[in-house]
Amino acid sequence: MPELFDRLACDLARFQASRVEGYGKLCRARGVNLSTLSQATDAPAVPTDAFKIARVATFPEDAAVATFRTSGTTVGARGTHAMRDTASYDAAAVAFGRWALAAELSERVPVVVLGPSPNEAPDSSLGHMNGLFVDAFGLPAPVEHTYFISDDVLDVAGLDERVAFAMAQGREAMIVLATSFALVHLLDALDDAPFRLPQNTRVMQTGGFKGRSREMDAKRLRRDLARAFKIDERQIVLEYGMTELSSQFYEATVAKNDAPAWVYVEPPWARVVPVDAVTLEPVADGEVGIARIEDLMNVDSAFAVLAADRVRRVGAGFELLGREPDASPRGCSIAIDEMLGR
Repeated sequence: MPELFDRLACDLARFQASRVEGYGKLCRARGVNLSTLSQATDAPAVPTDAFKIARVATFPEDAAVATFRTSGTTVGARGTHAMRDTASYDAAAVAFGRWALAAELSERVPVVVLGPSPNEAPDSSLGHMNGLFVDAFGLPAPVEHTYFISDDVLDVAGLDERVAFAMAQGREAMIVLATSFALVHLLDALDDAPFRLPQNTRVMQTGGFKGRSREMDAKRLRRDLARAFKIDERQIVLEYGMTELSSQFYEATVAKNDAPAWVYVEPPWARVVPVDAVTLEPVADGEVGIARIEDLMNVDSAFAVLAADRVRRVGAGFELLGREPDASPRGCSIAIDEMLGR
């Protein structure tokens, strides 16, 4: 219900403006009357770069139970997203992850992660989410049989053993959680050899190649993965998320038979609005803008976040079209200046 979403979003904007000094400054600089605010899009969004240079949190530092940081693959400070409580984050991530990745799975399945364990990467929001999925969807297994990157090394032999064991047990499905870069490394290690997975396997692929020396065309990567794993391309599900958010977005190709590939959908508690890179006003439906992401799970930070990713609405979802050529669009830079009182 759009009306309920807007009502909750406006309440969050008022709460955050009263507790986050920079957001209060941003609202005043934009002339936003919070007492009469009725539409979420009328409240300013916080650029993701602001999380690198200012504390965006409604509570004292010593009250944080978790602090997630951006990967640091680009030059400069790492963005920081502190959590006073992860219960809402956890519940939302598992609920929408189950819908996107575990549709029609009637029982727990082997879950493997091409990434480090949460203990090895405690400040990674992706690692935290992967750990949630292992616990929620997976069969019990030791850490060494679940997480297959340690000290930045991909354990291909261990992964092969784990998959072979699942196949020998007659498992008809697995869930593989991986970054794009880890999947490229796996393909390189396979050197065109097949790596058959159970027929009903779902692969969650997340992240691009920002800051990496090696890139691969997205369509080619999906095609090569499907061929190597002996699964349908629609079983490879793209995930879009970021440290500064508490919600994630997925392709719906596993959840819905008629869902188009390359189109992400939002959970009911979040929405993505393409906006002009300079004015930050919503663009016409079907036009390309930068992503304004409204996330009701971001209770204690910023309910609306501005990313430099280019997006376009398509039906009930959106396409992700890469980064804005200017890494910090002018509208985002102005918003940061306003938050800092410059």
